Amino acid sequence: VRALTASGDRVVIHHDGNAPAADHARLREALAGDAGVAFVPRRLRCGWGEWSLVAATLAAARTALSAFPDASHLYLISGDCRPIKSAAHVHAALAADPADHVETVDFFTSGWIKTGLSKERLIYRHPFNERRRPGLFYAALGVQKRLGLARPLPEGLAIRIGSQWWCLRRATVERLLAFVADRPDVVRFFRRTWIPDETFFQTLVHHLVPGAE
Repeated sequence: VRALTASGDRVVIHHDGNAPAADHARLREALAGDAGVAFVPRRLRCGWGEWSLVAATLAAARTALSAFPDASHLYLISGDCRPIKSAAHVHAALAADPADHVETVDFFTSGWIKTGLSKERLIYRHPFNERRRPGLFYAALGVQKRLGLARPLPEGLAIRIGSQWWCLRRATVERLLAFVADRPDVVRFFRRTWIPDETFFQTLVHHLVPGAE
């Protein structure tokens, strides 16, 4: 974080709510006084493959837009990531390319998913976490299959998939958040999909932004 802010970038931190409060306090203390750092006000407990990952990212995006009105791009990285190019290189590359950077390919025809569940991620509801409660996860899936409880996809959206890591222009994030506010039906749908961090942003950016961008 210090390396990023020293080069002129700003950082918004969402610290997983599963992490101990003492660790969070140490993190805040270590970064206190750095005007380039903001924390998401409410820590969410995140689980692999859950909507909570998307919810935490949306919360971080709202915090970033509010805390840093001069930010031109929002770049999602994990706590394990660090840029391998200089800030000057990254800033120049983004300034020269009026586009969003996100992997977004057709969910059904691209072959992006190599193993495990495919269309089942979307058409069935997933109230349980596969990694924490695998028995309940697959039992709920089996019941829905037997009863024919497949659900339709959100109207007007072509579902896309791709890596969960992206760099989006500020205007794109603003449009995305406005869409989220206007279409609670889409949010409800993705809340019960499996691994939505690989489909939610990828679908909405494709829907909201011209292909050339």
